[in-house]
Amino acid sequence: MNSQKRTSAGRLSYAKLEEKLGYTFRDASLLETALTHSSYSNERHNAFPCYERLEFLGDSILGFITAEFLYRHDPPIPEGRMTRLRAELVCEQSLYGIALELELGRYMRLGHGEENSGGRQRKSVLADMVEAIIAALYLDCGLEEAKRFVTEHLLSRAEISEAHRMLDYKTELQELVQQDGEVSIRYEEVSESGPDHNKTFTFRVVINGTPAGEGSGRTKKEAEQAAAGKALESLRP
Repeated sequence: MNSQKRTSAGRLSYAKLEEKLGYTFRDASLLETALTHSSYSNERHNAFPCYERLEFLGDSILGFITAEFLYRHDPPIPEGRMTRLRAELVCEQSLYGIALELELGRYMRLGHGEENSGGRQRKSVLADMVEAIIAALYLDCGLEEAKRFVTEHLLSRAEISEAHRMLDYKTELQELVQQDGEVSIRYEEVSESGPDHNKTFTFRVVINGTPAGEGSGRTKKEAEQAAAGKALESLRP
């Protein structure tokens, strides 16, 4: 349930969220827009702008900040791996994790239909709203504030190390099988079990249409990684 309170001026108060963001907005309407779903705007005849334009801008800002961070990383990272690392770091799952830390679901403004269909927990929307918040920070205070937020929540050494680790088996498998030319590799979800807070996913890696290995993990990424590891075991001489 939305836990926001209204100020005496009638605006929604985001004080607790701003505390988690580590930043107080000078233009509070930017944060409000970043958390407004199109369904809320549509139900009010577009009287309120929704987050989508901010999300478009935030996606580019996030990509730039992450690319610059990886470029300046010590030791230097090869270009191909930088590309893959950036994709891992800014993926929907990573942004969704930030949204959960910030409890963005509590602050979203949703239309009745979106509310009733579970929009407050929708992964894609929450991830997009993180990008919208990055744009809001940039517009309110400039690139350095946006960079501080992204670095703090996404580009720590632990996150980079995890992204490196998650790339290892999948990258090694890709490089191994493509030694003989172009090869089709895809990952398929086999099953999902357990409660929301403790799920187990099982994935299968398929090479040129043939199943090559299965693996399980606490996240989809871990399961894909485990499947790639199993495939490597069977393919290595």
